[in-house]
Amino acid sequence: MKKSFGLLVGAALLALSGQVAANEAEEIGAKIYERAFGRGCGACHDIASNPQLAALIKAGKLPKDQFASVLKNGKNGMPKATAAIMEVGPVKKAGYTEDQAIDAIYEYLKK
Repeated sequence: MKKSFGLLVGAALLALSGQVAANEAEEIGAKIYERAFGRGCGACHDIASNPQLAALIKAGKLPKDQFASVLKNGKNGMPKATAAIMEVGPVKKAGYTEDQAIDAIYEYLKK
C-alpha cells in the first residue's frame, strides 16, 4: 500500500513539474516574441501585410519544422532570427538551446 501511494505521489509530482516547465517555456516564448530584435516579433508579424504567426500556427498551416527553418535560415524579407532570439535575457538566464527557444516561441504562439 505504501509503495503504491509513493508511486502515485511520484507520478503526480512529475506531472506537476512538467506543467511548471511548460508554463516557464510559454513565458519565455512570450518574452522572446516581445523582445527579439529589440522591438519584438510583433513589430512585423502583428501587422496585416505580414504573416500572422499565431493564426497560421493555430490553424495548422505553419508546422513547427517550417517555423524553425525560417527562424534559423531566414526567408524572403525575414532575416535569420536565432542570434537575436538567443540574446533575449530570459533565454540566456534559462540556459536554453536554440531548439528549446524556438519550441518556447512556438508553444506561446499556439495558445
